[in-house]
Amino acid sequence: MSTKLFDLTGKTALVTGGTHGLGMAIATGLARAGATIIVNDMFSEKLETAKKEYAKNRIEVHTYLLDVTDEEAVERTIPVIEKEVGPIDILVNNAGIIKRIPILEMKAEEFREVLDVDLTGPFIMSKTVAKGMVGRGYGKIINMCSMMSELGRNTVSAYAAAKGGLKMLTKNMATEWARHNIQINGIGPGYFATAQTAPIRVGGHPFNEFILNRTPAGKWGDPDDLAGTAIFLASKASDFVNGVVVYVDGGILATIGKPSNEE
Repeated sequence: MSTKLFDLTGKTALVTGGTHGLGMAIATGLARAGATIIVNDMFSEKLETAKKEYAKNRIEVHTYLLDVTDEEAVERTIPVIEKEVGPIDILVNNAGIIKRIPILEMKAEEFREVLDVDLTGPFIMSKTVAKGMVGRGYGKIINMCSMMSELGRNTVSAYAAAKGGLKMLTKNMATEWARHNIQINGIGPGYFATAQTAPIRVGGHPFNEFILNRTPAGKWGDPDDLAGTAIFLASKASDFVNGVVVYVDGGILATIGKPSNEE
């Protein structure tokens, strides 16, 4: 099979919240496959820091100050981006937040805030960017879903509700836009070794043991493990793949798990 199927040379990718963590890993992977990269954030200092991080990997990144939940700002900014950088061929809806609060203690305002960023944000970004994709008859949209699109977990009700909704929004976008040669799919990451998870991966932390025993692969994912899936879903190789979520989780969703003392 020709590697040209996965070549993103000449394509422009916008990765929301691609200033750190898994978003940066995905953007870096897309860049190495040839794509021009755009990232946004709500804070200018994060954008400046991200530029320096990308530069370490010899990646030139275009940065824009943008809140994905602000519909007017998105509708105003996307045309500017496409004029200054180029038509957006690939949109990765990665920006998100989580609030770990038990349901009985969570206020409706806190619940709505998570849904606004994690579900309404991808809706706003996708419908705005898709207008240009429809006109050009081409586009790739990747929604960052989660294992919480399938499973519940204590204290993350709003996040799980949003990610479950994002899974179904992905299917509905595919239903409406596939006829325009736009592929809309999701990625559902498992548990990854990032700066955010570092405190619970060391010193015999019980959650570290839980993940190692719950994951058939027996390890945390490396952020670079997401790059291949993102490149596939952003490239010609996935031109007839639509409305699915690819879970990159080391096999967690494939099994009921095992007790910690099982060999």
